[in-house]
Amino acid sequence: MSGVNLHGIWAIYRTEMARSIRTVWQSVATPVITTALYFIVFGGAIGSRMSHVGGVGYGAFIVPGLIMLSLLTQSISNASIGIYFPKFTGTMFEILSAPLNAVEAVVGYVGAAATKSVVIGLIILATATFFTDVRILHPVWMVAFLLLTSLTFSLFGFLIGIWAKNFEQLAIIPSLVITPLTFLGGAFYSIDMLPQPWRTVSLFNPVVYLVSGFRWSFYGLGDVGVGASLAFTAGFMALCLIALAWIFRTGWRLKP
Repeated sequence: MSGVNLHGIWAIYRTEMARSIRTVWQSVATPVITTALYFIVFGGAIGSRMSHVGGVGYGAFIVPGLIMLSLLTQSISNASIGIYFPKFTGTMFEILSAPLNAVEAVVGYVGAAATKSVVIGLIILATATFFTDVRILHPVWMVAFLLLTSLTFSLFGFLIGIWAKNFEQLAIIPSLVITPLTFLGGAFYSIDMLPQPWRTVSLFNPVVYLVSGFRWSFYGLGDVGVGASLAFTAGFMALCLIALAWIFRTGWRLKP
């Protein structure tokens, strides 16, 4: 590990985590209340009319979708705010002039954002057990999907934070793109329930692959193959890393 500025990485990571700890009650209460409301509305209203999906109780069926919805939005939000705030306050030059290379800075910011997202995901999972019987057939794969998705979309959020010029741009992709894609990506239903051609159209929604792979780790069933889910996530992470490498090499949106 010689040559790696572990102290600098830890400083960024600790600072980002401390920012979340200051609002810990909001961070914990929001997913708990939101999860409870989803189960009351979806589990109560829809679940009473559609008791099982693919042999799984509807309440349990929507748990992976709930976690994935929160995971995507939290990962993007945490990472984008983390890197945008130094730009907004004018302290970005302190980061750029610090004895940190690009990889170390990304590890600090993305690591903190992914950690917060994983914690929120686990809180939602724990909350869901009070409402329905959740079983996890492939716990190792569940953790792998949890970590891989958090890291990938924290990288994506980091890119958004660099790209954004104002708070409106910072929020537009999570609210107008990611959340609708998640709702239309099989988070609360199976795309096999859709008539053609809408089922085929849904396969062009990237979130379908994320939700399907994550649900497979719980119940052994999914709308697409688990290999396709892993391939999509790994491919998207590679694209984010390539984009970040170009940004730090050129200084785009980081330097005047």
